[in-house]
Amino acid sequence: MSKGYWVVRVSVHNTEAYPDYLEAARPAFERYNARFHVRGGRYIAPEGVARDRNVVVEFEDFDTAVACYESPEYSAARVIRQANADADFLIVEGA
Repeated sequence: MSKGYWVVRVSVHNTEAYPDYLEAARPAFERYNARFHVRGGRYIAPEGVARDRNVVVEFEDFDTAVACYESPEYSAARVIRQANADADFLIVEGA
């Protein structure tokens, strides 16, 4: 079975409040066994438009990745993220 992934590009515009999102999202990440492979770090963008941060999160499968995003725990955290950052958010199935 293929893994599921969140591929997220984020531009934080309120760095003081953004940690509140990370803390609020923690229960969802724990419940759905999220594994962070990329969380910030150096990057180059040789094509297209970039954001400040890049995140790749692995889940057991695509359905679990969607379930985490739609969960009550993450829905509450998402409101905090959206108030403090702009993001491009994809949920994809691995090869």
